[in-house]
Amino acid sequence: MKTKKIKVGIVGASGYTGSELIRLLLNHPNVNILFALSKTNNKRKITDLYNDLIDETDLSFVDTINNDVDVIFLCSGHNKSIEFINNNQIKNTTKIIDLSQDFRNNNFHEKSNRKFVYGLPEINKKIISKSKNIANPGCFATAILLGLIPSVKFNIPEADIHINAITGSTGAGIVPKESTHFSWRNNNITWYKPFEHQHLEEINNTLKSVNEKEYNLNLITYRGSFSRGIYCTSYFESTKTIEEITECYKKFYLKSSFVKISKNEIDLKNVVNTNKCLINLKKINDKILITSVIDNLIKGASGQAIQNMNIMFDIEDLIGINLKSIIY
Repeated sequence: MKTKKIKVGIVGASGYTGSELIRLLLNHPNVNILFALSKTNNKRKITDLYNDLIDETDLSFVDTINNDVDVIFLCSGHNKSIEFINNNQIKNTTKIIDLSQDFRNNNFHEKSNRKFVYGLPEINKKIISKSKNIANPGCFATAILLGLIPSVKFNIPEADIHINAITGSTGAGIVPKESTHFSWRNNNITWYKPFEHQHLEEINNTLKSVNEKEYNLNLITYRGSFSRGIYCTSYFESTKTIEEITECYKKFYLKSSFVKISKNEIDLKNVVNTNKCLINLKKINDKILITSVIDNLIKGASGQAIQNMNIMFDIEDLIGINLKSIIY
């Protein structure tokens, strides 16, 4: 007996997160992509834009939705998802997974009466499984939260938390900008939005949901001279031993499909092209150093969105996203 496939639609399908969804979902055994919407590439074959998908799909981009889908992924960018829901008659039974920041902090869409759940599976899996609408976390937020949540839950930090996180150029999206121009970004590094990055609000809200104690977060984000990945270091003072802290993390992530604790130093090549988050813990004098690494386009976006879809449709987390890193 064949399993009924999930009928999927992708909006904003020719951007980085949308095209990653296409690549991953084409190889998901439980999925059938019904439409890939891209107004800028309407009627073009997907394989005309992406040579790597030749002989894998005959789909062409469209400029209107097909309402026969079970779930729609919204990948059109910030402030576009609200507009899209406002302007399209989406069936109440159709589930939505939004990859923008539109519903991460303000989780209710009044016109459609849709309430969104914050889609970080490592803390919200049960709620996600019962939800029809998911606000997929931001890439920086994912890397930072997965590194910090066990510490905050178990009251490990005893002072301010300092965070440095560097991202690849794909984090800025597919539309060319001065800060993504090769001749400027190559062999270069710069900070941006120090202490006021837009992901801080969802990070603070999520940490407060696991522990009401408020922590002062000092976040500096950087643009790196590479394409994919986020490398994050968080540090704070604590009297706990490294053995106690490691035990807390192992206990917290014991049943996690994708978050793993490494006793060795970690790097981006361990996780690029995967849905994994690797975490390394160290104590130096009274300072606790937490390193967390992810692929910004997969665990930080499209892969996590598929993980949420799997949970919503009662499919094993790993299906379709049990990927291996490139390493070299």
